[in-house]
Amino acid sequence: MRILSWNLNGVRTIPQYHPWNTFKNWDAVLKELKAHIICFQEMKSSRATIGRDIAMPDSFSSFFSFPAVKGGYSGVAVYTDTDTATPLKAEEGLSGGLQPKPPLSPEERVSTSYPLARDLDLIPDADDRTPNDLLSLDLEGRALVLDFGLFVLVNLYCPNEGSDARFPYKMNYHLMLQERVRVLTAAGREVVVVGDLNVCAAPIDHCDGHLPSNASTFWEHAARAWIRDWLAPRGPLIDVLRKFWPERKGMYTCWNTKISARETNYGTRIDYVLVTPGLLRWIKAGDILPSIKGSDHCPIFVDFHDEITTDRGEKLVLRDQMQMGVMDAAKREPPRLAAKYWPEFQGKQTLMSSFFTKRAAETSPAPTAPTPTSGLSTLATAFDVLEAQPPPPSFEESPASKQPETEPSSPPPTMSPASSQASFTLPHGSQESRKRPPTANSAAAGTSKPKRLKAGQSKLSSFFTKPTTATTAPPGAPSARASSWTSEIIDLCEDSEEIPPPPSLPTLTSEIRLPAEDGFPSAGQSKENGIGGKAGGAASWSMLFAPIQPPLCTVHREPTKEFRVNKPGPNRGKTFFLCARPVGPGYDKGRSERLREEVNHEYKCNFFMWSSDARREVTRAGATGDGVPRS
Repeated sequence: MRILSWNLNGVRTIPQYHPWNTFKNWDAVLKELKAHIICFQEMKSSRATIGRDIAMPDSFSSFFSFPAVKGGYSGVAVYTDTDTATPLKAEEGLSGGLQPKPPLSPEERVSTSYPLARDLDLIPDADDRTPNDLLSLDLEGRALVLDFGLFVLVNLYCPNEGSDARFPYKMNYHLMLQERVRVLTAAGREVVVVGDLNVCAAPIDHCDGHLPSNASTFWEHAARAWIRDWLAPRGPLIDVLRKFWPERKGMYTCWNTKISARETNYGTRIDYVLVTPGLLRWIKAGDILPSIKGSDHCPIFVDFHDEITTDRGEKLVLRDQMQMGVMDAAKREPPRLAAKYWPEFQGKQTLMSSFFTKRAAETSPAPTAPTPTSGLSTLATAFDVLEAQPPPPSFEESPASKQPETEPSSPPPTMSPASSQASFTLPHGSQESRKRPPTANSAAAGTSKPKRLKAGQSKLSSFFTKPTTATTAPPGAPSARASSWTSEIIDLCEDSEEIPPPPSLPTLTSEIRLPAEDGFPSAGQSKENGIGGKAGGAASWSMLFAPIQPPLCTVHREPTKEFRVNKPGPNRGKTFFLCARPVGPGYDKGRSERLREEVNHEYKCNFFMWSSDARREVTRAGATGDGVPRS
């Protein structure tokens, strides 16, 4: 049996990656992971938007915990193979306070007792307030607890520190987790803790942990000290992957993909499988799966023996210990927390979408819709129908003030059902009260023909259709290759994004950056340099609007990459150049963040230049023979 854990960083992003985009449904994706118990973190969804395909795969039972206070954030899920690993009980959260409706009975609960705030040394927040109820720590959809008989599984997504204001919440959540595991083990239960704990357990688990400046202060962070004291040999839990790979370096599970850190394995290990000592004899293997893409994390797994032999010579079978024998599995139904019992999937609850569709009994035969013109989309056809309708009468014009132009008599177009679904009907009685007395103008408008379009006027539908014949660009116009150039934007970080490299042909860009005033040549200079002539003027404009050639970084003397600022503020939208090399251990973060003696020049240097400065440099000093700005 295999238990797999994976932080998805959003369940809806998985189909954007290969091979997941080749599968027809979510059940096929789960089967491809080849695990019997699959634990996901950061679902970033909600019960209202999860969808039947993800909530109820054919071959798995599913359990979810979504944030109660912030939709589309956090969230964890557990999928269990219906043939080999159906749980006996299931709960949401660690405090015991999150309950379905109706609440779980004592027989349905995993535990008989739960952590209490008064038993924990909780950290006060910035306002010196300490939680008096652990339920407040449990509202972000971060934990699921499932009882499989042989062990209790805890699937976790622990808080990220993010800012100083979140530090008390992060540490208090860790303390609640530690107490919940202690209560379970005190009751004689074996425990498996899996998921994203958002903390490194040792310097070997951090890409910069080997640097002297980091190694000497590594344990000064409270969260790192906490997990060090919770794991063996100091604590009760065993880190399974480190147990199998005690000296393995670079065994990372998370990378900052916005700076392409995965390419050089510049990451951290913050995803774990932790077990109590009594389960270690059942564990056969454990490892990471860095080749599987789809998130900024990679999956991790542990494999269980199908059977073991005790010191007394007794043979124990895993399926029997998990109460999944032939007779047990045949009659086993998942606990009540499973998604299959949600009313919206049982036909007992009316979905919101049903209020926006017509019932089958009330649907009248659809009127015949006009045949769309070849090449027109449905949206374009709807626009044509709307344009063909007569304009509403004017309240200010007299009946004889304006007569519309008409075409030869033809039957008015018929509104198709698709285009009429968006119309709303006022309540009975309100329509009569809003009606105006009929006038000659309104009567004429009801029978008038569609208005003839004036010369040069386009229909709205023309913007949604492709031209029937290819047009030839006039001489001197930008080439089709250059004008249609687009590229996917790659994020550098949350505050900036990479700009695609310029095309090989110089073209007019959509964003025109004019040089500084002192960069323009004077009238005298224009005559001396021949710029005042026709050919010189064309060359001047060509240089003005040509894309900036990337400057060379100061350390490697290699072309840099251009990025755009996304962070709100005075610099939003401005572009700049950075070293194009990837990040790696010891890359130059700057003098304030990296000691000079620890800089590894094999990776990205700290070169930075605003694009406006690069253009001004070209304008003032010209360019080198290859068009690269001088530095």
